[in-house]
Amino acid sequence: MAAKVSIQGYEGSFHQVAARQFFGSDVEVIPCATFREVVKIAADKQLSTGGVMAIENSIAGSILPNYNLLQKSGLQVVGEVYLQIEQNLLVNPGVRLEDIREVHSHPMAILQCIDYLEQYNWKLVETEDTALSARHIHQHRHKHAAAIASKLAADLFQLEVIAPNIHTMKNNYTRFLVLQPAGRVTDAGDANKASVNFHTDHSRGSLAKVLTRIAEGGINLSKLQSFPIPGSDFQYSFHADMEFDSREQFDTVIEAIRPLTAALQVYGIYKNGKAS
Repeated sequence: MAAKVSIQGYEGSFHQVAARQFFGSDVEVIPCATFREVVKIAADKQLSTGGVMAIENSIAGSILPNYNLLQKSGLQVVGEVYLQIEQNLLVNPGVRLEDIREVHSHPMAILQCIDYLEQYNWKLVETEDTALSARHIHQHRHKHAAAIASKLAADLFQLEVIAPNIHTMKNNYTRFLVLQPAGRVTDAGDANKASVNFHTDHSRGSLAKVLTRIAEGGINLSKLQSFPIPGSDFQYSFHADMEFDSREQFDTVIEAIRPLTAALQVYGIYKNGKAS
């Protein structure tokens, strides 16, 4: 049976592209307006088998509120997807570049493509979602408007890619986490990455001691993100992504750092999804 996962955005969004990359093209998606809704539906076994949530971008950086959602969700990270964000100019069949008078898309997508767009005297119309813009162009049969969105959106809404890859920064990747309730998670035999959250006491050098043990264990710390602990006196928790050669190596390091932390939680152990 095909997986059914929650995503932020509409059908044709990059979240759906990421879901297809991980689960296959037959995955069913549940579009959500917010990331909070993504997590809520992903945690409900009656509604879904999990969710896909963006966590960071190679240009814009970490999506900090989503780390907080992950921490509170009780969900497990079972995988990740690095997706190259490729923006395309989409039109209804038969529409030519000289016919276009306005371009619709999310403000971030417009900004990503501004060097291309400034070549033309088009009106730029900001919307809430790239895929929704594509659907709008299709539904209203616009002959003088275009949308910036994914190739998947073009396929879903019978639009033509009149100009592919119009984004300025070509090396633009978004990392997505694949989340599932703990009861659905099975151990991945080829796992080589883990997401961990911990915090230390307020003593001098406490974080340095943890990081030293991780390094001594031969584990690569691919990400370390700090967050203030609400209600505390300037204390911080840390999200760490650890890459390792074997599960035994990871388990040994976790046991070594556990006594050095005030709290430690493993969000998930999974196969890394390196950017291609």
